Amino acid sequence: MRKMELHWKILIGMVLGILFGFGMTQPSWGEQFVADWIQPLGTIFVKLLKLIAIPLILASLVKGISDLKDISKFRNIGLRTIVIYICTTIVAITIGLVLVNILQPGEGISEETITKLTETYSNDSGVTSKLEEASKQKDSGPLHFLEEMVPDNAIFALSNNSLMLQVIFFTIFLGISMLLIGEERAKPLKDFFDSLNDVVLKMVDLIMLSAPVAVFALLASVVASSSDPELLVALLKYAGVVVLGLFLMIVFYSIVVASFTKYNPLTFLRKISPAQLLAFSTSSSAATLPVTMERVEEHIGVDKEVTSFVLPVGATINMDGTSLYQGVAAVFIAQALGFELTISSQLTIVLTALLASIGSAAVPGAGMVMLVIVLEAIGFPPDKLAIGLALIFAVDRPLDMCRTVVNITGDATVAMIVAKSVGKMGKPKVENWDDHLDEVK
Repeated sequence: MRKMELHWKILIGMVLGILFGFGMTQPSWGEQFVADWIQPLGTIFVKLLKLIAIPLILASLVKGISDLKDISKFRNIGLRTIVIYICTTIVAITIGLVLVNILQPGEGISEETITKLTETYSNDSGVTSKLEEASKQKDSGPLHFLEEMVPDNAIFALSNNSLMLQVIFFTIFLGISMLLIGEERAKPLKDFFDSLNDVVLKMVDLIMLSAPVAVFALLASVVASSSDPELLVALLKYAGVVVLGLFLMIVFYSIVVASFTKYNPLTFLRKISPAQLLAFSTSSSAATLPVTMERVEEHIGVDKEVTSFVLPVGATINMDGTSLYQGVAAVFIAQALGFELTISSQLTIVLTALLASIGSAAVPGAGMVMLVIVLEAIGFPPDKLAIGLALIFAVDRPLDMCRTVVNITGDATVAMIVAKSVGKMGKPKVENWDDHLDEVK
């Protein structure tokens, strides 16, 4: 009997989780029951993925660089990656701005809805924390991003998932230094990282066995703790514009994959669907990174030399879905609150959203912090920032889930383009969790 593919198991888990979550909204004790007995299963799964994210980056990136033999190849991969990421982000922001200007979702928001949203969310801890975080980022200097990229303590950087760029910097520095001391002297260290890479990938396989149950738990907790349904309906047009834009980005990626790599886009989407479904459930590119790397390497056939650099960097600096959402959200808030936006203001949104996406963390809710920076850049009144965030806060979580799917799809797309351009697209070689089980029985 043929085994059911992983993405179908995860989809079943998602559907059951949503239905169960809705069911738990009926009894008064339902939300607390989900929080106490169901949500921890999803939380443990996300923690396991985060647990192996940094070891995976460290091992795979060192292996990828040390396998290159020629340091100029790494330079070629790096330059192409950054340029393509910038281009896809600009496309995403442009699509968002075009849609929000044509469909104008902010024009239909009544004063009553604005008042109710403001009263409900303007003093919410989630909104105030985003404003505080954005204020910190705004006060930093122009080269603060580069300064933050360089760690002063490698061990501390490796112990903190939010310092992903510092880990990447240290790992690249280590890998290049290994190349420069010669193959023979670097061999003991290279063998260690090769073995560590194999072990961590096996851990990914084992963790993914629990993915359907974890997705059930994550979706059930999101639905059970969802906000006022009336407010969600009021923001349906805005949410629809964001989702339409995100769908068009997926179409854009499919066209790019078909044009540049000659790979069937439907096959591409099917192969990375487990990573997409996890991105939707966790709202975190960083947590999904181990699965994204495994799917792109083993199921699509992109060489580790490419994925080990392109995907970790993408999880940190490439946020196409989030950038698109910022363009839509900024104009929506301006429309709803009667703030006039000129052409130059909208060009400022493109530039600011691009720069903000590079320095943003790959974690849930980072898009809201970036949005505050974008709104401040176009001269939005500071006293109305909390009101602006309150307008969209009710639907931020479900939209965060959707835009994370686009973020990791963009990462996978760029990995394929770079791999094709440097001749590093091979045949898929899928490894299962029990491939070597007979050896230890």
